[in-house]
Amino acid sequence: MAAGLDRHSLFEDAQSLLVAPLIAAFALLLLKQGGLLTGGTVGIAFLIHYASGWPLGIVLFVINLPFYALAMRAMGRDFTVKTFVAVSLLALYTELLPQWITLQSVDRLFAAVMGGFLAGIAILMLIRHRASLGGLGILVVHLQNTRGWRAGKVQMAADCLILAAAVFVRDPASVALSIVGAVALNLVIAVNHKAGRYMGT
Repeated sequence: MAAGLDRHSLFEDAQSLLVAPLIAAFALLLLKQGGLLTGGTVGIAFLIHYASGWPLGIVLFVINLPFYALAMRAMGRDFTVKTFVAVSLLALYTELLPQWITLQSVDRLFAAVMGGFLAGIAILMLIRHRASLGGLGILVVHLQNTRGWRAGKVQMAADCLILAAAVFVRDPASVALSIVGAVALNLVIAVNHKAGRYMGT
């Protein structure tokens, strides 16, 4: 394909940056309703939220701040700006969604699996538009682009460490279901994203 023909338009990037964080925020709403968590930087935010009671969206926004310097050096200005927008919207949506929708009851296994699927779809959308949901996602995308390491496998390793730490703030059943959700998330990314494809460059 000729150079430039596969570049995403401004409109295409904008819709991804608006929609993907909303999908991710709904995934977090499902997980939170089920008393669950996930991996990545979002998982770290969940750990802090459960341990402290601080608002999840605010925690998520703050803990991502140090990663933007890495993003600027490793991935460039455009990636960093898009990622900052995506994370900021995710934090905002995470705080607003409970005001827009009330989930009175949700099966916890369904919350884990569907939350994982939706989060994976959101991350995949952003990867294809050269963005991420910040934090460890920045490192994962960088390693895939520079070393060819599969994003799903690298993310899974990081998620295992984060979910292992969840035993200190959640009960064993919640941790086990959270692992199911993390597997669902990474399955979506591993199956649907390969190095060198869909980068929108």
